[in-house]
Amino acid sequence: MENNIGLLLSKRAIINPDREAYVDGKTGFRISFAELNVRSNRLSNALKELAVQPGDRVALALMNSVEFIEAFFAIAKIGGVIVPLNWRLVPNELEFILKDSGAKTIVFGEQFVDMMKDLHDRGEKTHVENWIQVAANGREAGFSQDYDQFRDAADDIQPEILAKDDDLLFIMYTSGTTGLPKGVVHSHHTCMWALITFGASCDLRGGDRYVVALPLFHVGSLIPLVLNIYQGVTSVVMKEFDPKRAWELIEEEKITNTLLVPAMLNFMTQVPDVTQYDYSNLRWVQSGAAPLPVNLIQQYADLNIDVHQIYGLTECCGPACVISAEDALSKIGSTGKAFFHTNVKVVDDNGNVCSPGEQGEVWMSGEHIMIEYWNKPDATRESITDDGWLKTGDVASVDEEGFIYIQDRIKDMIISGGENVYPAEIENVILSHPEVSEVAVIGQASEKWGESPFAVVVRKIEQLQEADVLKFCDGKLARFKLPKAVVFIDEIPRNANGKVLKRELRVQFPGPAED
Repeated sequence: MENNIGLLLSKRAIINPDREAYVDGKTGFRISFAELNVRSNRLSNALKELAVQPGDRVALALMNSVEFIEAFFAIAKIGGVIVPLNWRLVPNELEFILKDSGAKTIVFGEQFVDMMKDLHDRGEKTHVENWIQVAANGREAGFSQDYDQFRDAADDIQPEILAKDDDLLFIMYTSGTTGLPKGVVHSHHTCMWALITFGASCDLRGGDRYVVALPLFHVGSLIPLVLNIYQGVTSVVMKEFDPKRAWELIEEEKITNTLLVPAMLNFMTQVPDVTQYDYSNLRWVQSGAAPLPVNLIQQYADLNIDVHQIYGLTECCGPACVISAEDALSKIGSTGKAFFHTNVKVVDDNGNVCSPGEQGEVWMSGEHIMIEYWNKPDATRESITDDGWLKTGDVASVDEEGFIYIQDRIKDMIISGGENVYPAEIENVILSHPEVSEVAVIGQASEKWGESPFAVVVRKIEQLQEADVLKFCDGKLARFKLPKAVVFIDEIPRNANGKVLKRELRVQFPGPAED
């Protein structure tokens, strides 16, 4: 079989034609692998008739849906390059991505009609010529083609496969927490190796049932979904995450596996009486996108639910490190060791491997490393060494047995009195306070220390005061790591991947520190 990601769906439709491929977590709509493949083939042929050529970029502004999935595989089959759009961005940000990627065709949902009209009316500020709208409830943009009519007018025969191996598959733009977003480029080859790597490292079985809860424009959701098709797993897809509905789906659909970011897992612990739900089929939960607080791992362990920290990046198509079930509790707080077919090391400023316990930057390599940053050769050279190591920008340490502990992002590190302070360490302590719901720690300018830690807290009860949090930290952290002040807010700002937007917090709370 050609190494084309789109063909994974075609092959699965032959092997398990009647098995459920997709379940809508809200409406209950269900579709088999055979039915999904027919729809995808129709769309492939329709796009070819629209003159979409191999290498042409096709943007998707769709919430989690069957249309997103069939479009992804349809575009892959005919050699198009998928550009998943973060629909939480504003039109100006999307204009940049559309222009930068050169997408000439866009498929969008009716939820985004106003946004798309805005972009359409900007004319040559983007390259988009073909506007195709999924309009399930009849709200039409006026300037677009109807998706269902467009797809169903085409033949359902398998299209000619026009891409493989090193041909480009998708450009996924990073969240842009600092500056303009960068387009991470992956090929059929790098994606295939990400799937092989996941399959060799995780206990995912044919016939499993997997909740997809993150938005599909995020690699932590897209790659598991593609892996599900590769391995014959049913994807139960949430259009939008709701913690109570997540527990209900785990019971109703007999869910065996999922991947959730720490914020999602935290929200799920706050659902009243979670033990009322039958989660006996749930074999494991993976968690990524941010360091997993130790107390959260323990809360799920108390429910007899295995939560395995997973570490990865868009730049490596997902997999970097994962911890096994055997080690999850004995090495609590560790993200484990490198995935199969993946190399990971922690290095100092000179690129030398760190000693056990020493903190340094995580570097990784493997066949699933990105091709490049789209249109950014300088950024690509800065991120990938001549011998193929990806510099992640993440701080970690390794213990004597080779287990990796992710500390923080290098850019979020606080230097206080010449000492390196990693916010995640302080956040872990504050999160263990029973009356704290969420926390983010940033650095504020300090005349005395250079920078000092500042804690932004979401509290569970109004009675919790700044002095309570500061007293709770005292004795649990070295003096130079103690937050100098605490502020309470209603919600921690996050991007679509669940990562805290510390840049926004720095703007909101610029300091100076209260030393």
